Amino acid sequence: MTLHSDPTLEQAALALAERQPLLRARDLATHGLPTMVLSRLVAAGRLERVARGVYSLPGRALSEHRSLAEAALRVPRGVVCLLSALRVHGIGTQAPFEVWMAIPHHSPTPRLDQPALRVVRMSGAALTEGVDLVEIDGVQVPVFNAAKTVADCFKYRNKIGLDAALEALRDGWSQRKLSMDALWHYATVNRVANVMRPYLESVIA
Repeated sequence: MTLHSDPTLEQAALALAERQPLLRARDLATHGLPTMVLSRLVAAGRLERVARGVYSLPGRALSEHRSLAEAALRVPRGVVCLLSALRVHGIGTQAPFEVWMAIPHHSPTPRLDQPALRVVRMSGAALTEGVDLVEIDGVQVPVFNAAKTVADCFKYRNKIGLDAALEALRDGWSQRKLSMDALWHYATVNRVANVMRPYLESVIA
C-alpha cells in the first residue's frame, strides 16, 4: 500500500520531534508511525537530517554535547570516555573535536560519517563500572563518572598524554568532583593503582 502525504502522521512526527530533540526512524516505529514520514518532512524543510539516521527540527538550539547524543544513538554499546567525558563533567581544559567512546573488545569498529569517533576498547569491570546516564538533548547517554574518567586518563595516558591526566586529577580534585575512595577504587579496577599512587598522594599533601 502506498502511503500518501498524511498531515495527521506528519503532525504526530513533528510533535515527537518537539519532545525528543534527536529523532530516529525507530522512534517513529515505536509510536506506530511510518518511517517514510521522515523523508517527506525533510523534503518539506520541516525536519533536518543532522547525522545518518538522526533528525531534528530545523534551527533547534541543541546543547554543546549534541555530538555525544548522536554517537550514543549510533553506537548503543558505547560509553563516552576520556576527553569527551571530562568535557561533560566540566573538568580540565581539553576540547576534543572527536567523540571519545569506549566499546567492548569484540565489537566491530563503528563506521560513522559524523560525528568523528575515537574508539577505545575496554572489557569487564573497566567497561561496566562507573557508568552514569546523562540526558543530552533528550537522549540517555552513558558517560563514565568523574572518578572513573580520571582513572581512565592515567590508564590511557599514552593516548591522551600524562599532562592531560594530571590536569584532570588536579582540576577535578580542586572542584571537589572527586573523592579519594572513588579514585582508589577505579585505579584498582583499571590496574593503575601503582601508577596513580604518587599523584593521588600529592593532591592530598
